[in-house]
Amino acid sequence: MKFKKTYNFAFWSSMYISTLATFVLLLLYYLTISHTIKYLFFVGFYGLLFVFSFVIIQYRVERFIYLRVKKIYEDVSLFDVSDIYHTTVTSNMESLSREVKKFAENKRQQIEVLNERESYRRDFLGNVSHELKTPLFTVQGFILTLLDGAIDDETIREKYLQRANKGVERLIAIVKDLDMISKLESSDLHLNIKPINMVVLVQDVFDLLEMKAKKKSIVLRFDQIYDAPVMVYGDVERLEQVLINLLVNSIKYGKMGGTTLVSLVDIDSKKLRISVSDNGEGIQKEFHGRLFERFYRVDQSRSREQGGSGLGLSIVKHIVEAHGEHIQVKSELHRGSEFSFTLKRHEIV
Repeated sequence: MKFKKTYNFAFWSSMYISTLATFVLLLLYYLTISHTIKYLFFVGFYGLLFVFSFVIIQYRVERFIYLRVKKIYEDVSLFDVSDIYHTTVTSNMESLSREVKKFAENKRQQIEVLNERESYRRDFLGNVSHELKTPLFTVQGFILTLLDGAIDDETIREKYLQRANKGVERLIAIVKDLDMISKLESSDLHLNIKPINMVVLVQDVFDLLEMKAKKKSIVLRFDQIYDAPVMVYGDVERLEQVLINLLVNSIKYGKMGGTTLVSLVDIDSKKLRISVSDNGEGIQKEFHGRLFERFYRVDQSRSREQGGSGLGLSIVKHIVEAHGEHIQVKSELHRGSEFSFTLKRHEIV
């Protein structure tokens, strides 16, 4: 069995020291000791010196490297010094090199994650500030106008109060959506998972958004007639929110007289894909990767004209992922969009 390199080093070092020392000693006593005693003394001395040298060299070399590696840990504040006590320090430089590379790679990845989070935090705070400023300044403007004397004009007073109320409603929507995302990300939101009939749920959302769709003459319908229940597992309130957000977006960016279809397609016996598709504006492919970011808007000016908190798709993504599933988007400019997500099937017994 081959020695580890650390012991191989100590073995040959001990061999050289023992051989040299014994040879010198043998020369000193060669003429004064009998042949038999000389031989036994030589073997005994050689063995004792070899073992002693091996232990001392191995211990000292390991201790030498250990102290220096420990010093590196202490000097680099990102490393945890206590980590070193849980592993055996070795004089095998290949093993040591691998460990250092592993530490370096782990810390590099951690630094990248921290940088990404810091960048995300700055962008997020900037977006929140911008989204809150617009309705706040709008409400403030209307109130100041009323205080400057416009409140005495009954027509202007009612119109400005209604506009101020819309600004407040937008602020409330942003705060509610932020609270929702915060709960989803912190796993503080409890999902009430139970069997759901998706046909009934989708139809309820159609009824809820019927008036909004009629304003743009958009038809909301299934891709086919579903006579039998289509059962899945999920939180009915959260999935209703997902459908509402997807359908509201479809209506906002759909063309006049367009159509929004919802399809329920079996992937296999365990999964169902729910798709919301339209023939509206569509989205360029380069924007697909950022659609589910908080406050991200493909067209900043037009999106703000349409209203909303800018958090709808981000909430959709978090709710779907909280169910252990994923959401996808397919879209081409001027050819419509399709958002689809999967859920676990529930078989009716």
